[in-house]
Amino acid sequence: MSAKGDMLAGRWYNANFDDELIRERMNAKDLCLEFNNTRMKDVDKRLDILRELLPNVEAGHVEILAPFLVDYGYNVFIGSGSFLNHNVYLMDGAKITFGRKCFVGPNCGFYTAIHPMEVEKRNAGYEMAKPIKIGDNVWIGADVSVLPGVTIGKNCVIGAQSLVTKDIPEGVLAYGSPCKVVKKI
Repeated sequence: MSAKGDMLAGRWYNANFDDELIRERMNAKDLCLEFNNTRMKDVDKRLDILRELLPNVEAGHVEILAPFLVDYGYNVFIGSGSFLNHNVYLMDGAKITFGRKCFVGPNCGFYTAIHPMEVEKRNAGYEMAKPIKIGDNVWIGADVSVLPGVTIGKNCVIGAQSLVTKDIPEGVLAYGSPCKVVKKI
């Protein structure tokens, strides 16, 4: 199987030395650069770039502010009514799914990659990607990092500067490093 096939199947793959994945990342980075350097008032051009970069965005109003960065784009799924503020990074080696009406604060990162503990394998370029899923109506504050394999349930609020290392159940306020449930909403 190809490195891309292994990546999409959640197996160890070579991310750093595979020509197909390198080309796809370069294409996505070029589209991000174009989007990030397009004037806000050029709404149609910005939407065209995002449609090419993120083919799995649900129809309906989704707003993404620049700067914005992804690795591939095709692994990002965003529900209608969602908003991603400035400087959001989506490391989408695996699916990153945002439900409907999600609000993501500035400077947030969603990281799907895991690297081997063994230095030889890590230096050889291997990684594995685990999906991230964010439910409907979730508000993620500024400067939040969400790690591989995490699910955040619907109707949650994640406080600013949180490090989300484990699943968060639906309908709660959670924050901290590591992020923990504080109370039911």
